[in-house]
Amino acid sequence: MRADVNVSVRKPGDELGTRTETKNVNSVRFVMATIEHEARRQVDVIENGGRIVQETRLFDPDKGVTRSMRSKEDAHDYRYFPDPDLLPLELDDEFLAECRASLPELPDAKQARYENELGLSAYNAAVLTAEADTARWFEALMAEAARIQGKDEREVAKASANWLLSELFGALNRLGKSLDTSPVSPAQGAELLALVADGTISGSIAKQVFEIMLETGDAPAKIVENKGLKQTSDTGAIDQAVADVLAANADKVAAYKGGKDVLFGFFVGQVMKAMQGKANPGLVNELIRKALG
Repeated sequence: MRADVNVSVRKPGDELGTRTETKNVNSVRFVMATIEHEARRQVDVIENGGRIVQETRLFDPDKGVTRSMRSKEDAHDYRYFPDPDLLPLELDDEFLAECRASLPELPDAKQARYENELGLSAYNAAVLTAEADTARWFEALMAEAARIQGKDEREVAKASANWLLSELFGALNRLGKSLDTSPVSPAQGAELLALVADGTISGSIAKQVFEIMLETGDAPAKIVENKGLKQTSDTGAIDQAVADVLAANADKVAAYKGGKDVLFGFFVGQVMKAMQGKANPGLVNELIRKALG
């Protein structure tokens, strides 16, 4: 460290005293020693009828004392002088307005827009606007998601932000990559979000598809088709799975009907497992409730 220590003393009630500046003190211990020595020195000078001179001093760590380096009694000693080459500068309102209009959207304004117009949480808006690259990636993702789904950007903003901040950022951190080197593009991310939004795949299947996207760079629709991951809304197949699960767990059905409502999640999980995660969760919930009466 390098500290410049300014010290002045005065008697109680008097005007502020003349200060001295001890340059380049290189430790906290020496700063303390400088202050103590310089304060005592100045008190001794004043009490002996002397006058403190505004000056630059140096601290001698071996002797624990300060010594004069050079005097700075007036402004010219600090090399203050007017610059003769600076011309008067006048900026009119029209020029200032033009400058303001040419500025890109600044982070605070962008954060406010994300919160007020897109309905994002204050935390998500702050994270998305902390880096320009993150905001650009998010806006590209959101715009493409809105285009594919035929919706307004506000309608897809929360899903886009949540996926980017949790799924993509988590994967990139794990892989030691950044948005610049992401194996998944905003367009691919938007396509994945659209597949979830239209019910083609469930949220849990989307996680599997995303992992394959990271490994292969393939488009999500292609992965879903090749792997046979489309979500089923076939009520006949789901009804059969529900019937099988309830028949195999008659004791839990009785407990549920006896008031143990928490078992509903168990039935949902078992049916989804039987359907290999491909059943429409909304239909599963609906058909289980119907079967349980």
